[in-house]
Amino acid sequence: MRNNLTLALMFHAFLWPSVLMAQTPSALELKGRIPLAKVDGRMDHVGVDLLGQRLFAAAFDNKTVEVIDVQAGRQVHTIAGLEHPQQTYFDAATNHLFVSSEGDGTVKVFDGSTFQLLVTTKLSADADNMRFDARNKHLVVGYGGEKFLNGQVARQAGAKDGALAILDTAGKKLGEIPTDGHPESLAVDKNGTRVFTNVPDKKEIVVGDLTSYNVLAHWALPGCENYPMAFDEGHHRVFVMCRASGVLLALDSDSGKQVAIMPLTPSASSDDMFYDAGKSRLYVLARILQRDTPRAPGPGIIEAFQQTNPDSYEKIDSFQSGFGAQTGLFVPEWSKLFVATRHQPGGASGEILVYDTK
Repeated sequence: MRNNLTLALMFHAFLWPSVLMAQTPSALELKGRIPLAKVDGRMDHVGVDLLGQRLFAAAFDNKTVEVIDVQAGRQVHTIAGLEHPQQTYFDAATNHLFVSSEGDGTVKVFDGSTFQLLVTTKLSADADNMRFDARNKHLVVGYGGEKFLNGQVARQAGAKDGALAILDTAGKKLGEIPTDGHPESLAVDKNGTRVFTNVPDKKEIVVGDLTSYNVLAHWALPGCENYPMAFDEGHHRVFVMCRASGVLLALDSDSGKQVAIMPLTPSASSDDMFYDAGKSRLYVLARILQRDTPRAPGPGIIEAFQQTNPDSYEKIDSFQSGFGAQTGLFVPEWSKLFVATRHQPGGASGEILVYDTK
């Protein structure tokens, strides 16, 4: 009887987002599905070529980057032989595609047209999230440090050298900002010189300076496994999702003070979230953790929060996305949210889900 009750509660908890979506207007509308043929395993982060209307999806377990023509709605190229790619960034000015990889700790630079490998920059370990510093025309890459997953240390190699590497657009390393742990998601202050970095090993945000490469502050987040981050620069707000506690925090980006806390669907674990400045809205891409095997893929959800003022937020939408879907990309120039799902063993192939913001 107890097992049946548990299953019933879990079923109800997962279905309630669909009920909510039926009762209120949706913040997103599913407009298309782009199949990911011959791609197996976990999907990681996604980059974009705005003018070329292409996406670059890092297929972590498949060891490939999938190049996707958005207009045509299909894969057009595969970059193979990568060691667990995690992030891509396309620089239109140089036509360079950057790919960071966990397995060999490299950032590889490819020609954006021919996909010929041009440069390999070796970092110590686990090259991960990347952001572009438009002010200095530099790439900021998190790498190294202790790896912390699901409440446990997953890897200690390179534990003392966690840092943000600063690269020029040719791939040359110019310097670094120490983080003393593995850097996860980060955000660059476009109107200033700061970079904000989630360091879940330390349960803190490290604030660095992109000119001096100095650490400016450590903002403690007790009890928070802070992986994804979003940034509302206009209202001076940094958002972090705490995986273990299942909440979303809003912090003042000048002081680090917490100004709001937002509950998420129970057992939701996110790797990407985005702030939509045009609609004053947050989108959290998450998957539902499986109780006994938290690293196993589960059903994906999207949760949307409306910012009523910089200190107040309301959940306005929560609904199913796709299997194992916890990464993607919001492209404000297109008013579209892309969500990467993974292949279901013995079932449907992975996809890039295409949503219009409403």
